[in-house]
Amino acid sequence: MGYLALLRAPHVTRLLLGTLLGRLPAGMTALVIALALRDAGAPYGRIGLATAAYAIAAAVGGPVLGRIVDRTGQPRVLLSAAVVAGLGYALLALAPGSPVAATVGAAVAGLAMPPLEPCLRALWPAVVEEEQLDTAYAFDSAAQQILYVAGPLAVAGIAAAFSPVAALWTAAGLGLAGALVVATAAPARAWQAPPRAQSAGLLGPLRSPGLVLLLIGLAGAGWTVGSQNVLFIAYAEQHRGVPGGAGTLLALAAVGGLAGALVYGAVKWRSGTATRTWVMALGMAAAYLPLLLLPGPAAFCALALLSGIGLAPLLAAAFVLIAELAPAGTVTEAFAWLITLFATGNALGYAVSGALVDTSLRAVALCAVGGIGLGGLLLFGARGWFRPAPAPVLARPVPVG
Repeated sequence: MGYLALLRAPHVTRLLLGTLLGRLPAGMTALVIALALRDAGAPYGRIGLATAAYAIAAAVGGPVLGRIVDRTGQPRVLLSAAVVAGLGYALLALAPGSPVAATVGAAVAGLAMPPLEPCLRALWPAVVEEEQLDTAYAFDSAAQQILYVAGPLAVAGIAAAFSPVAALWTAAGLGLAGALVVATAAPARAWQAPPRAQSAGLLGPLRSPGLVLLLIGLAGAGWTVGSQNVLFIAYAEQHRGVPGGAGTLLALAAVGGLAGALVYGAVKWRSGTATRTWVMALGMAAAYLPLLLLPGPAAFCALALLSGIGLAPLLAAAFVLIAELAPAGTVTEAFAWLITLFATGNALGYAVSGALVDTSLRAVALCAVGGIGLGGLLLFGARGWFRPAPAPVLARPVPVG
């Protein structure tokens, strides 16, 4: 009953729910920008520009905010970022038809997106016992799978019942509410990063070669997820026998990821974190291989479920390894870099697969397999670099009762 014990631990449920609430806008934004701007009559080129501005700004802002958290603590950064991001959403909502307002609003919303994910992962060692860390990170990873489904569904429901602009206001409110729940929790208020290692320098966590190799390998997983989106959309268009189309296939992959994370967190692992990480990466590649067969709709739905099983366990193992590899005082920024590299890989995989889709559906499937396949091989080859940083990297437990 590892998960029950985890949820009974003080502050865990509050932190999980607050983080999920505040992270929901990240799963909503790309779709809600497209719907709101299209509803205002914006051309697709402007929609693409605003969406790209959001994604690029989020990729830049995450590590910057993570570094500020490591230096100043969590509450002020989370609340300030949520307010600024809310202003970005408000600008989008007030003037979705304006080219300047839409692009600037999207960029501000992305740049100031509250760093709830890296903050939670930095908090876990101060909140749960050491033997519960794998379970906590696995549960955290499983929760991500819910966001992949809940975010677009929330946008669709709000837009249908009210309007796309209402969904923008909702995203702003959710981000602020989630940040408030986490920032006012006792563990977040008490948390302090260890003194920053002098060796970290300007590069911060990227000073660790092992961490850089790990992040590049995980970018391969992001590439695969981006390619998978294109594959599922194209497959559903060509095979009308998939009920619910690409949305069903993506939901099945998310359910697979949820199941994989829960099983991973329930197992008492004897192997080291570095070993588990490269094994999970190669296992994820193996789960994607059957997609190359491109069978009929019923079998393809089963393969979609199978393909999702490996991602969440890989991330759960990687979370622990990142905390081990990051130089002292840089762990929040290190987790933020994971989000940035994963998102970058996702965008590249999406772009390359989009260019291949008119050539061959199997080429897109091969592109999806190739991302995590190469990433897994990199992690295996770099396993000797995955040695813990010489100084303590995890926040020390503090009394928060």
